[in-house]
Amino acid sequence: MRKLFTLISLFTAFMMTANPPAVELKLWSDGAPNSNGLTPENESGEPSFIMGISEPILYVYPASNPNGTAIIMLPGGAYMGVAMEHEGHDMADWFNTMGVTYAVLKYRMPNGHSEVSLSDAEQAVRLMSEHAGEWGINPQSIGIMGASAGGHLATTLATHYSSETTRPAFQVLFYPVVSMQDDITHFGSREALLGKSFTKADIDNFSNELQVNANTPKAFIMVSADDNTVPLAHTLRYVQALTDAGVHSAVHIYPVGGHGWGFHDSFPYKNNWTAELRDWLIREVFTPVTKND
Repeated sequence: MRKLFTLISLFTAFMMTANPPAVELKLWSDGAPNSNGLTPENESGEPSFIMGISEPILYVYPASNPNGTAIIMLPGGAYMGVAMEHEGHDMADWFNTMGVTYAVLKYRMPNGHSEVSLSDAEQAVRLMSEHAGEWGINPQSIGIMGASAGGHLATTLATHYSSETTRPAFQVLFYPVVSMQDDITHFGSREALLGKSFTKADIDNFSNELQVNANTPKAFIMVSADDNTVPLAHTLRYVQALTDAGVHSAVHIYPVGGHGWGFHDSFPYKNNWTAELRDWLIREVFTPVTKND
């Protein structure tokens, strides 16, 4: 009997700490304004890594005690797929405990149609704004977050947004692809984004360190010095561009860890980045709560 009670207690504790089911929103209820040339039959892979996406979905985890801030996560995958768990859903509970309404975007793969993923990211911001009252969000405090190629998409939104309604309030970047320039680019991401036939103008347009200006949102960036997949130079060039434009940025370079660690406990500096990001959000992003006397 005691063993049964213990098992029930453990199960109850697990259920209390497990992520609540996400609210699933179809991104384009009336159909997307553009196509990547893929169909639902192209989608494949495990739940942790989904490829060939043609129908985007926004998964939203509303905070039970919202502080007004929302974050939209763009998982990485070289613009060929998305790592939906350790660079996506796994972070929901951690952000919710801070009062952040957290969302993960399963965005469409560009498949050489460079405008497609960006339009999905912009639409995700619009949807979060539309539901702001329902989820306790300040529409002026919706940020974008991305990892690897998802970091490129996040920096693309931060530098190519089409209107103030889709401009993110801030950007958080995990080991991001930033540049399409030959000397440092991640060639797989570049080909998936731009296709095999592209111009120098295309390369420069999506080298986001070249697109920064004074209106680019502030940034928190984290990367490992030994990342051999996406060179540290991506981050350094982006930070230099932000600094030159007078945009605040915080960059954390960890000695080891490689690429793609996301929310994995195996990353030796997980306690560091979570504490540093929490402190930055509290200091730079969260809206102070005003109490009336």
